[in-house]
Amino acid sequence: MTLPLDDIRVIEIDSWMAAPSAAAILSDLGADVIKIEPLTGDPMRNTTRPAKVEGAFKGYDFQFDVDNRGKRSIAVDLGSDTGRDIVHRLCESADVFLCNLLQRRQEKFGLAPEQLFATNSKLVHATLTGYGTDGPEAWRPGYDVTAFFGRSGLYDSMRDGAEGQVPMARPAQGDHTTGLALVSGILAALRLAERTGKGQVIETSLFETAAWTLATDYGITAVDQAPVRRRSRQQQIVATANRYPCADGNWVVFNMPEASAWPRFCAALGLDHLLDDDRLQDIKGRFDNMAELVETVDAALAAKPRDDWGPIFDEHRLIWGPVLGLHEVTADPQAEAIGLFPTIEHDEHGEYRTVRAPMRIRDVDISPQHSSPRVGEHTRSVLASAGFDDAMVDRLVADGHVAEQ
Repeated sequence: MTLPLDDIRVIEIDSWMAAPSAAAILSDLGADVIKIEPLTGDPMRNTTRPAKVEGAFKGYDFQFDVDNRGKRSIAVDLGSDTGRDIVHRLCESADVFLCNLLQRRQEKFGLAPEQLFATNSKLVHATLTGYGTDGPEAWRPGYDVTAFFGRSGLYDSMRDGAEGQVPMARPAQGDHTTGLALVSGILAALRLAERTGKGQVIETSLFETAAWTLATDYGITAVDQAPVRRRSRQQQIVATANRYPCADGNWVVFNMPEASAWPRFCAALGLDHLLDDDRLQDIKGRFDNMAELVETVDAALAAKPRDDWGPIFDEHRLIWGPVLGLHEVTADPQAEAIGLFPTIEHDEHGEYRTVRAPMRIRDVDISPQHSSPRVGEHTRSVLASAGFDDAMVDRLVADGHVAEQ
């Protein structure tokens, strides 16, 4: 089967989750992704919680696997001139160079755009940073909790009410969102490089990608400079666009801001008497009495567990969603129908499930090509494809310039 990027080679020098997630998607799309790691490996390896499984996969690093599936790994010492020369040699036949190194480190290791263009003038050079490559804080390292959620205003805007505590994101939410932004930029840059015959520089950051996710708010705030209004459940503008608990402690969320949804909402919950309440005849009246209204809706939903309410909501044409636990999503029939959790065949351990990239092309199987590599697993084969014979690789290993498994 032809994959969209099966003629593209990517050289990747990065770590942790954001930039690696972009390279994983490129691999899913068919690209040959060569991950260049330090001799000790990407520091992300084996730093996250292990899956609660027994048998062959006990202790396997599934979280690292998500962002590194389908790649080949070569371990290189970038601190040596020989190591840097190896990277340049690999870039000669590459289409994309992808990294998350700050500018000063790119320049130190000979990996800045102009330095690599001297090796390959048609290369797409892609960089993902915390705060961008310009400005007074281009030097600052950033993780998604600091640059994506904190600095962008996202955490502050998500507080529950004016005095609510700052929430905490789940691992790599901002990383993976920014990885998608980097993928889209790389695809556009590849097209431009093809048309012009010239190398391209693509950049994105956690900070600016987060701002884009908040663009609906920033469309106003960038104009009036006013702080965003943080609303608790009792302060929501519309009762039919709020979240509520059910009898079993599970929650549901509704999003029906239009006034015409109010009668259907009341009918579904057995609250038809609210239609005759003079205080609740329009959106303003319902907003003025929101605290009492939330209490009334909570009491009504407490009559049944979440899964019993679902058919009733559907019957009344409500736009709603269950607030599922992650473990519930992996068993969701809708997730199964769209192939959200495909399987990967590990060459030693067998099959396991993972999550696919959030895109589909009809009649094209965009799925993980294989499991993540061991550190330096492909050092010898990658160097062989670049013209290094076994004796040369043996010397490089003996001298500590590269490592292999």
